[in-house]
Amino acid sequence: MELLECINLEKSFGNKKILKNINLKIPRGKIIGLLGKNGTGKSTLIKIINDLLTPTSGKVLVNGKEIGVESKKIISYLPERTYLDKSMTVDKVINYFEEFYDNFDSKKARKLLKDLGLDTTQKLSKMSKGMQEKVQLVLVMSRKADLYILDEPLGGVDPATRDYILDTILSNFNEGASVIISTHLISDVERILDEVIFIDKGKIILTSDSDELRKKENGSIDEIFRRMFKC
Repeated sequence: MELLECINLEKSFGNKKILKNINLKIPRGKIIGLLGKNGTGKSTLIKIINDLLTPTSGKVLVNGKEIGVESKKIISYLPERTYLDKSMTVDKVINYFEEFYDNFDSKKARKLLKDLGLDTTQKLSKMSKGMQEKVQLVLVMSRKADLYILDEPLGGVDPATRDYILDTILSNFNEGASVIISTHLISDVERILDEVIFIDKGKIILTSDSDELRKKENGSIDEIFRRMFKC
């Protein structure tokens, strides 16, 4: 059984069709890049998988069951924009996550935050946007989930921190779990990707093993993406 399956998935807003007949299978134990230009449907697809939007037609299955309360228990989601209460200290946010999620590991979270040099007694409102994004990523990766979905996890952090964050993703998701990373910073993230999905104008135009694609097209994922999506 696939960890995640999208079947004939479509989404429209009014007369505008955002997703068109998306058929997708995500196995266990993979880090997968969801790659496409801005406005191609990546975030819409992610929100449907997380039950934040309702598809116009088609369905999403997680462990063979339609999305709902049970799927939310095993999906750990990092949205593109922070949703945390900025009046809270990091310590309070950790306590909140510990109470809300049965699969949250507060010891892991505190260790990762310490590695990043973040003060857990500080309020989020006193932190930079990049620091807030680091906190949110640590919280998401500290859940023992089956599927991690990260929407632009590197957007607000400096290049020096990106390698640490990628290594954190690589070493902190459960064995047998999978990670979907939606990003436009392909050159930064491609070293950890097992598979890639290219999406354009609401359609999946390519799915491939990363190494096989590099060999076939004789280039990096970033170079292949630039060639395919050249304006």
